[in-house]
Amino acid sequence: MHIVEKPSFADIESAAQRIAPCAVRTPLLRNSFLDEQLGRRVFLKPETLQLSGSFKFRGAYNRIAKLTPAEREAGVIAWSSGNHAQGIAAAAKLEGVPARIVMPEDAPAIKLENTRALGAQVITYDRYRDDREAISYALAERDGGVIIPSYDDPDIIAGQGTAGLEIFQDAAAQSQSLDALLICCGGGGLTAGCALAAEALSPHTDIFCVEPQYYDDHARSLVSGNREAADTARSSICDALLSPTPGALTFPINQRLLTGGLVVSETEVKAAMRYAFRVLKLVIEPGGAVALAALLSGKLDERYQSVAVMLSGGNVDPRVFAAILCEDA
Repeated sequence: MHIVEKPSFADIESAAQRIAPCAVRTPLLRNSFLDEQLGRRVFLKPETLQLSGSFKFRGAYNRIAKLTPAEREAGVIAWSSGNHAQGIAAAAKLEGVPARIVMPEDAPAIKLENTRALGAQVITYDRYRDDREAISYALAERDGGVIIPSYDDPDIIAGQGTAGLEIFQDAAAQSQSLDALLICCGGGGLTAGCALAAEALSPHTDIFCVEPQYYDDHARSLVSGNREAADTARSSICDALLSPTPGALTFPINQRLLTGGLVVSETEVKAAMRYAFRVLKLVIEPGGAVALAALLSGKLDERYQSVAVMLSGGNVDPRVFAAILCEDA
């Protein structure tokens, strides 16, 4: 049986050096109106400004940059609803590696279009009928290729953790101490990587994962101690966060390091998207807005006075975004 090594903080530091020539070091932003409204110091990490429009580029590039010459020739295969797909496609293009991506046929059009535009081959499937992992492994068996999971991979986790590394480095540079960090959570790779960074750089900071209603498998798993399943029969606008269960590699890290899990409704997510656009002047996709939604809707205890919020992605279909903006007009 193949034993997968758990990622460490040293792996995150190495990943930061590896991705530095290509990845955007996104800023840690403040907004005086937001601080005044909430009565807190809020620090925003806009991974919406990252290459490919989400944090996923970090892990994708870290993994692809480590491929052997033979693996590069064989190419990479991934499954994704869109952000991991675009991250893999962008990283593969930079490294000159062929990429095949298995994506749901009902993924946001902008994510399908962007993935193809980056040069990847897209294979679509029915998310309610087909098994995306089975399709991916069948492709690898037939044609060869390296499977790159979206979260359950040590190099992916380490790459995503560089976002957390930057948060704590930049907060320290501003002489700021963070009481809490809220992280948008699907399979848990970003959360696990950032939690490992916090353990090393800011152990007093409480880490919370944030999930959409019905896909709160991490929150429930943290309570039960077991990897619970999401209600995948439910639809959600948070297409980036629809993982069926916490990762086998990510959950033990999150179980050990997280303070808890928060859950938000679609109404709260949409309100956060509108707030980000109108007040923060940022375009955030539904899955990327859940952490902000938790803060704006009062889900975080008031004792946390200095809070960092991950804005994990901005790849939202224009028509969907326009409709959400106009809902309360």
